[in-house]
Amino acid sequence: MKIPTQEYFDRIAKFQANMKKAGLDACLVHGTESDFANVRYLTEYWPTFEQAGVFVPATGKPILLIGPESEKYARGRSVIPDVMLMLNYRESAEPDYPGIALSTFDAVAKAAMGKKKLKKLGLVGTAVMTKPTLDALAAQLPGVELIPADPVFRPLRWIKSENELNCHRKAFKVAEKAVQAMLNELKPGMTEFQAIGIAQREIYANGGEYEGHSLYCFGGDRTSNGISRPTEAKLKKNEIIQINIGARVGGYSSSIGLPVWFGKLPKNQLALVEFGLRAHKYTFELIKAGADAAGIAKAYEKWGCDQGWGDYMLYGPVHGLGIMETESPWIESTSKYKLQKNMTYQIDTFFTGNGYGLRWERGCIVTEGGCELLSKKFMSMDCCKLD
Repeated sequence: MKIPTQEYFDRIAKFQANMKKAGLDACLVHGTESDFANVRYLTEYWPTFEQAGVFVPATGKPILLIGPESEKYARGRSVIPDVMLMLNYRESAEPDYPGIALSTFDAVAKAAMGKKKLKKLGLVGTAVMTKPTLDALAAQLPGVELIPADPVFRPLRWIKSENELNCHRKAFKVAEKAVQAMLNELKPGMTEFQAIGIAQREIYANGGEYEGHSLYCFGGDRTSNGISRPTEAKLKKNEIIQINIGARVGGYSSSIGLPVWFGKLPKNQLALVEFGLRAHKYTFELIKAGADAAGIAKAYEKWGCDQGWGDYMLYGPVHGLGIMETESPWIESTSKYKLQKNMTYQIDTFFTGNGYGLRWERGCIVTEGGCELLSKKFMSMDCCKLD
């Protein structure tokens, strides 16, 4: 399952229309191996080891910018035929690559824009754009105004096409198989690494192209971390074990999260697990097209405080979902937009206590009357106790 080639060119055309409205002559879109979404959204190219960029003129054809090692790989994968090699997109070991002909940003601008003068260049992906890239832009494009332009590009990714939605749906089906295998096979004494191996096996066996994110399986105090990684630690009885498993299909991510345990949980931990599930389900009721994003976050926070669990909340209840498992837009009390049909989100219900925590999580598609859950499995306390 993948995005049709024409859809990439439709995206580029919409991006160019936004650029013209913003008064930009061109944009440089940046990506890395780990945060590749912007570049892949326009080209289908996903850099390995190196970084990548897309130079998009407001009028004309875009050019994919890659590191010196990736030409054959990029030409075989990118839907954009024009490719130029750049030293600034090399891997972080910074080899010199003597003997390889490389381009500069002024040459790229000339190739993309011809005789049209570049005055205002928008920068997209500024959160991951490197200093060497910024320094090279300033040196090689003197007199060009560099303008942060994420708001010109980012909203294009918010509302998904039917092809994108189907990639998400498939990714969640793959994630469900991986989670179910873990629930069937986890045992006390197994290492967290071994547990993650079960999920990885199922993701690749069932059509996933990669993990959707760094996969979670860890227990004890680390369940109170908003973000963590598995270790060689062994799974134990009588404590929360957090699992969050995501697959990637056609570029699009998924994630399903739930707390599990062996034996018997302390009463305070069990109470938080049960409340977390209720909060998770309550969030479903708030999501629909036309709903105010800030209003959703505030209603969720008030409900949690009214239930007596306000001290356990860390952040808002929902974040964007797309090529990245966590992406714009978030639903927070400071948000300034309304939900629209076919926006996609992760309902991320995380609570942290004293030495323990948990996360219930799954994706959804915004509909006119509510939301389509991308997974309806693993939504009961019966799923959690593994012995």
